[in-house]
Amino acid sequence: MVLRAPIGGLYRHVVDLSGMLAKRGHQVGIVMDSEVEDAQTFARIDALPEPPALGVHRVRIPRVLGLGDFTASFKIRDLANSLKVDVVHGHGAKGGFSARWARLGVPGRISAYTPHGGVLHYSATSLAGILFRRVEWFLLFMTDAMTFESAYARSEFEHQIGKVKCLSRVILNGLDESEFEPLDAADIDHDFAYVGELRPIKGIDVMLRALPGVKRPDGQPATLVLGGGGPEEMSLKALAQELGISQRVEFVGVQPARSVFGRGRVAIVPSRGESLPYVCLEAAAASKPLIATRVGGIAEIFGPTSASLVPPENVSALAGRMQAALDDMPAEQAEAERRFAHVREGFSMLAMTDGIEAAYYDAIAARKR
Repeated sequence: MVLRAPIGGLYRHVVDLSGMLAKRGHQVGIVMDSEVEDAQTFARIDALPEPPALGVHRVRIPRVLGLGDFTASFKIRDLANSLKVDVVHGHGAKGGFSARWARLGVPGRISAYTPHGGVLHYSATSLAGILFRRVEWFLLFMTDAMTFESAYARSEFEHQIGKVKCLSRVILNGLDESEFEPLDAADIDHDFAYVGELRPIKGIDVMLRALPGVKRPDGQPATLVLGGGGPEEMSLKALAQELGISQRVEFVGVQPARSVFGRGRVAIVPSRGESLPYVCLEAAAASKPLIATRVGGIAEIFGPTSASLVPPENVSALAGRMQAALDDMPAEQAEAERRFAHVREGFSMLAMTDGIEAAYYDAIAARKR
């Protein structure tokens, strides 16, 4: 498994998949950037029943595309050769870049790639967006299998990059059965809870601008707890101060999603862009009322409740949705129960692992033909 940043939902997916494959007798290793981590980076690996059999390796993988990517890719290929791996699975744009190069010159080895949004989050008209899309198109010729975590992800990839001609499957992210458990209402001490990285694409500034006029039924100002870290932390705190809501907003740093969600009456995901976010799955599995934007594959998670999604980057729409939630919590909870049933039926970690494992075997068989 190759990825750049061992944080957030993408990293959770990699660790979950690695653990499940190990249970089935596969030897798995994880390669990730040597300079990026947070409080949960090693906690997730430590929580596995056994450490990855092929180890956890740190390689410098730069965020910005450049010559350093080739240096990293060759190091990863050398590592894959020394470990005699059959599959190199890249996650995210940078992980996918290295995984494809690590396949070259090794008969029988396959490269698999899951974009997780990746380059599609860059503007198609920006210089970086144009360059990254051309690189993605070129790398398709070095790819044996692509797995997409949502139908939206595959549709957007083929629309923006090109038709995928190798083995290609939509395999939804999934949760463990133990995660489908309601949270204790006794832990609630805020009205809203946000969990995720603190960076522009997550739309946290929109959420903060929506909060000032939102009130509880008793007329008291609504409050918000935010769990996560990232480059926008200081600017978001400054924005809260500027908006006069700093006393109503609590930043608690990187913590497990359920512990933060448990402190809010309603979970909120105000993103400008997403793929298939685990935070929405985790909130749904906890039967937590959830407000989210209509971006990426979120509508696939919301299923029969998708009519309640709000447009991204719309402060007034988000504020109205937040106020409506507090005004009628019984209706929000009823919607949360419908979403719980939908997610439990369609987003299983077992099914996710079955699908990806089958894709590996089928791609290996195709490469041998």
